[in-house]
Amino acid sequence: MSSYIRFDWAMKRLLRNKANFAVLEGLLTTLLNDKITIQKLLESESNQEEEFDKYNRVDMLAEDSKGTLLLIEIQNNNEYAYFQRMLFGTSKLVTEYINRGEGYDKVRKVYSINIVYFSLGHGKDIVYHGKTEFRGIHQNDLLELSPFQRQTFKVDTVSQLYPEYYILKVNDFNQVAQTPLEEWIYYLNTGEIPEKAQAPGLDAARERLKLDKMSKDELKAYYRHLDNIVILRDNIHTERAEGRAEGRAEGLEEGRAKGVEEARKQSAVRMKAKGFSAEDIADITGLSLEEIADL
Repeated sequence: MSSYIRFDWAMKRLLRNKANFAVLEGLLTTLLNDKITIQKLLESESNQEEEFDKYNRVDMLAEDSKGTLLLIEIQNNNEYAYFQRMLFGTSKLVTEYINRGEGYDKVRKVYSINIVYFSLGHGKDIVYHGKTEFRGIHQNDLLELSPFQRQTFKVDTVSQLYPEYYILKVNDFNQVAQTPLEEWIYYLNTGEIPEKAQAPGLDAARERLKLDKMSKDELKAYYRHLDNIVILRDNIHTERAEGRAEGRAEGLEEGRAKGVEEARKQSAVRMKAKGFSAEDIADITGLSLEEIADL
């Protein structure tokens, strides 16, 4: 049994307290390679009413000291359209956090941080970073900002103006943590913090996310949360297995039906060639007069 609270539960119940921002700031600083200071939490879609979403996912929207929007989402079970979900989430933030009538220079920078506990897409790495760049189709040169744009927007590249995406495929991590980011991935995957881990935020996690600091009622709710995650995953695996079995059975039945139908038609063709009447062929094969006429 892990000694520390799972990160998704911590995001729901503990990390929304400003006193615990250091844990989340540590993860973001490590991932984005920039000092992140959370200014405040904003309205998000957390704590869904639907029972499935309540355990399957959790999200948090934060604003840092620079005005950047940081959307952190954890997804426990497979969602085949998750890439599109990420796009929808950032697009929604871009439009929601600009006032009508404001110039486009007021569009906020958005980071989408996605911690997924399922096999999303096909790739060998455990952390993926997506950003927007424009390249010439003839010269393959990178479109850059003008000096005036750099000075005005306080950024060096076009990609820094656009939403950026990070995907952490934590289930795929099965090695000894060597870097600060891997130390975080190890904790996200196992719920344990290596004794020698030095990544920003993990010292705060050691102090504030211990199971033995929870009350009996909190522990009961937490274990119920873990049980529900296991049940949800088992249900999905069961549905997939049953779906595959039904598909195979339906395929076999369909194949048999097609085989019988084809045999009847072949028999009808031979009978027509031998001069049998259409009525006799229909009576023997079960085909309709229209079907026999079309042969």
